[in-house]
Amino acid sequence: MTRRPRYARMRDATGASGQRPLKRDARVDALRGIALIMIFIDHVPGNLLGLATLRNFGFSDAAELFVLLAGFSSMVAYGGSFDRDGLRAGLRRVLMRCMRLYVFQVILLLTVLVVAGWWLRRFGITPSGSGAPFVRSGLAGLKRGLALQALPASLNILPLYIILLGLFPLVYGLIRLSPVVALAASFALWLAVNLDPSLNLTNWLDGNGWFFNPFAWQFLFVLGALGVLVMQQHDGNIPRPMWVRLACYGYLGFALVAVAPWVGWGLSDARPIPIEMPDKTVLAPLRVLNIVAIAILALGSERFRELASSRALRFLVVCGRNSLEVFSLGTLLAMLCRLTFRTFGVTPLTQLLANGFGIGLMLALAYSLEHLRRSPATQRARTIAHTRTKSLASTPGL
Repeated sequence: MTRRPRYARMRDATGASGQRPLKRDARVDALRGIALIMIFIDHVPGNLLGLATLRNFGFSDAAELFVLLAGFSSMVAYGGSFDRDGLRAGLRRVLMRCMRLYVFQVILLLTVLVVAGWWLRRFGITPSGSGAPFVRSGLAGLKRGLALQALPASLNILPLYIILLGLFPLVYGLIRLSPVVALAASFALWLAVNLDPSLNLTNWLDGNGWFFNPFAWQFLFVLGALGVLVMQQHDGNIPRPMWVRLACYGYLGFALVAVAPWVGWGLSDARPIPIEMPDKTVLAPLRVLNIVAIAILALGSERFRELASSRALRFLVVCGRNSLEVFSLGTLLAMLCRLTFRTFGVTPLTQLLANGFGIGLMLALAYSLEHLRRSPATQRARTIAHTRTKSLASTPGL
C-alpha cells in the first residue's frame, strides 16, 4: 500500500483537495459561545456568576479557550483557501478579516473613551483600575490605541487576535512545509518567552508588555490550527484512548483541587495543594496543559457533539457562530456593568440587571445576526462574492 505524502494529507484536512474537508463542528461553536459568555462575566469584578466560570475550575480560563478555537477556526476558514483559490485570494481573505477586526477594535476604543469618560464625569467618580490610564490619557491614549501600542484592560484580546491572524499565512506555510516543523517553531518561541518574559510588545499605558504576550499565545493558536489536521485524520474527532482520557481527567482534577475558590463557594478555607495561579501573560505550562486537556475531552466526545447539536445548547452555538459581534457587544456591556457597580454598588438588583441585560442582549444580537445570515439576500451576496474571489484567483499571472 502506497503512503500518501504528508502534504497531501494536510491538504485533505483543510479541504483544499476536495476530499472529506472538515465540516463545521457544533462543538467548536458551542465552546466558543461558552467562552464569550464567560469572558463577559469575568470582565465584571464582583459579578456573582464569576464563581462559576472556567477560571475557578482549573489553571486556564475562557481566554485560552477563545484563542485555541481561533486557531482551529482560522485553519478551517482560511487554510484551504490558499490551495483552493490561490495565494492572492487567500491573503486577501486574511487581510480583509484583519481589517474587520481592527475596525471593531477602533469602535471599542472610541466607545469606551467617550462613554466611560462621560459616565465618570457625570457621577463624579475617579477613574480606577487597570483601565484608568486610558480614560485619563484622552486623545493621546486613543492615538496609541489606534496604533495597537496602548491596550486598556478588557480591550486587549482583539489586538492579540489581529496579530495572530495576520501571522496565519506564515503559520500555514510552516504547516504546509511540515506540521512537525510548525509545532517545533511555535513551541520554541513559547519556551523562549517563558524563559525570558521580557520578550514582549510594549503597552504604552503602563510601560509593561502586552497582558496577552503574542509571542507566547501564538502557541495556543498554532495548536488549534494543528488540531484540524488531527481531527481530519480521525473522522472529525480528537483521538482519546483510555490512557489519554484518564490523564486528562486526572490533570483537571488536580487543577480543580489546587485553584478552586473554596471560600467563595462557602466550603472551606483550606488549600490542599498550595499552588499560585500560573502566569497568564507568558501562558505558563500549567495553563497550556489545562486547556489542551479540556479540548481533547470536548472535541473527542461524540456525546458532546450530539448535545451541541441539540436545541438545549443552540443559544451557545448561535453565539459562537457570531463571535466577533457578540464579543464586542459583551465588552461594551461589561464596561457598563463595571460602571454600574461602582456607581450604585454591588447589590442583588444590580447583579440581576447586569447579568440579565448583559447576557440577554448578547443572545439577542447573536440570534438577530443568525437570522440575517440565513436570509435569501445574504445568501445571494455571498454567492456573488465567492464567484468574484474565484475569478480573481483564476486570473492569468496570479
